[in-house]
Amino acid sequence: MLIEGIFAAVTTPFYPDERVYYRKLEANVARYSRSQLAGMVVLGSTGEAPALDDVETREVLRTAAEAATPEKVLIAGVNRESLRAVVELAEAAAKFEYDAVLVRTPTYYSTQMTPSVVASYFRAVADRSPLPVVLYNIPRCVPYQIPVDMVAELAHHPNIIAIKDSSGSLERIQGIVQATRGVAKRTVTVTPVFEAVTARMMSAVVSLPATFVSAGDLAGGPALAVAPPSAPLRTRTKEVGFQVLTGSASIILPSLEAGGAGAILGFGACAPEACYEVYFAWKDRDQKLAAEMQERIVKPNQRIVAEMGIAGVKYACDFNGYYGGYPRQPLLPLTAEQKAEIESLLDKIRN
Repeated sequence: MLIEGIFAAVTTPFYPDERVYYRKLEANVARYSRSQLAGMVVLGSTGEAPALDDVETREVLRTAAEAATPEKVLIAGVNRESLRAVVELAEAAAKFEYDAVLVRTPTYYSTQMTPSVVASYFRAVADRSPLPVVLYNIPRCVPYQIPVDMVAELAHHPNIIAIKDSSGSLERIQGIVQATRGVAKRTVTVTPVFEAVTARMMSAVVSLPATFVSAGDLAGGPALAVAPPSAPLRTRTKEVGFQVLTGSASIILPSLEAGGAGAILGFGACAPEACYEVYFAWKDRDQKLAAEMQERIVKPNQRIVAEMGIAGVKYACDFNGYYGGYPRQPLLPLTAEQKAEIESLLDKIRN
């Protein structure tokens, strides 16, 4: 699976009484689908995944998948505290036609998460998951940072295809890219313009509706419902190595320059255009423009995402025309002063 470009880490909207607001989730995903984003991550950290129960988790995954256009890559956060529960969620994500799953280290028994335990866990998930696995390193939420040498080892597993590294460290991104250069390349299916072919794109081709043919058209024969000729999905293949994506909007450009494949961003939920402008300028080899686009989002990303957290991202979504709303408790909404600060930071970063 090609995991390349800019991905929004989607928020989970709630009603004021904290029920999941599925209609607003649909609206947000539909709007992201009209953007130049490569895809979306549903129920990552920005999606408040730990605050949802199992029924809500499955319904959020289903709702988002049905609202997304077929060409957008969908990655499901499937994190629980046991291998069995994670695999069950991965199976649900496959049923909803996601393209990959995002998997972090379990947290509750943190003192027992030794290197051998963590490596064994990721291998076991990858062995049993019906979807490709994207490793998730987020040390500010998980009291364990996946060592670079472990990433390099796990990258050889045929079902572990990428990592989202949210350490914010460019040095670490560079280290992972360098350490995984020797991983055998995989052949992936892409479009004629080398974009990802998703599970929903393939499903759409084989699920064309039947067409009713009248008796008159059949010259007196019986009326039938027949399938129209299928328009074949034109594809080609591409060789890709282990894919490294940053989780920090502050280092999109240097990560790409270091050999990264893209970024999965909380800031992409509230300011996707500002994020993919960095990527497109880099792709066009316009170094000056790419540097300018990168520089203008460093401070807003640091303050809104890194410091204010989920409440900050959600209010920024509200300000930029998406539905954010309040976080689910124990997280608290922003103060009036913090909201005003976000409005100032995003004054020239609108969608």
